[in-house]
Amino acid sequence: MKLIVGLGNPGEKYKYTRHNIGQRVIDELSKFNFDHDIVLYKPDSFMNDSGVCVKKALKTYKAKLKDLIVIHDDLDLKLGTLKISKNRGAAGHKGIISIIKELQTKDFLRMRLGINPDIKKRVYKKQENFVIKNFSKSEEKIVKDQIQKSGEAILFILKNGIDKAMNIYNMQEYAKSRDSNS
Repeated sequence: MKLIVGLGNPGEKYKYTRHNIGQRVIDELSKFNFDHDIVLYKPDSFMNDSGVCVKKALKTYKAKLKDLIVIHDDLDLKLGTLKISKNRGAAGHKGIISIIKELQTKDFLRMRLGINPDIKKRVYKKQENFVIKNFSKSEEKIVKDQIQKSGEAILFILKNGIDKAMNIYNMQEYAKSRDSNS
């Protein structure tokens, strides 16, 4: 059983915010036909309480930690990018902090989606306000492509495994960042 979790905040008010990009990937994935061994899950709690819901979902669906994939926004990555990681710290992300605390481990797979339009300009002073803002109209096209690519990456993980997915998708992101810095 694979449990794929998209983090975000509940309610229509937050649907298109930067913090909810993980839930938007779940919406994209729901268009695909999966077998009965895949559960797509959007916690019904606010981001900072995600851990309680994820722990309950693991138990409810009898999924193991090795079968958990958490999709979430990442302020340290450029808008439009994604990075697959495993067994890493939360880097200040309150939803991930909550999950690590509840599960008492950081050893689960994460798909981190970049939401920062200008990675050179840090927005940390007003991080809480920034992540609950909607994407601009010009950013939304990038986001739609990012969501589609994230859905494809999840399908690749399910078919080919985590290591191959990390090698391919993380290398693509590395090459892109290197090219944009040239």
